[in-house]
Amino acid sequence: MGLTLSELHSARDALLRARAGGVRRVRDQNGEEVEYRSDAEMARALAALDSEIAALGGKPPSSFHFATSKGT
Repeated sequence: MGLTLSELHSARDALLRARAGGVRRVRDQNGEEVEYRSDAEMARALAALDSEIAALGGKPPSSFHFATSKGT
């Protein structure tokens, strides 16, 4: 059973925060712990999450979509 789109986004956000903070050990919501050996390994994990999110039809977290109008 795969993760939902919401769970994938949460996992990606947590991994991105850990990477930005210089943390190599991450514990998920289930209490499972993963220790990354390098920043490159964390980058690969983020890329894998991004591809899974894209495969489920989720928008990449780095894109913005604007809806504009002239008003009337």
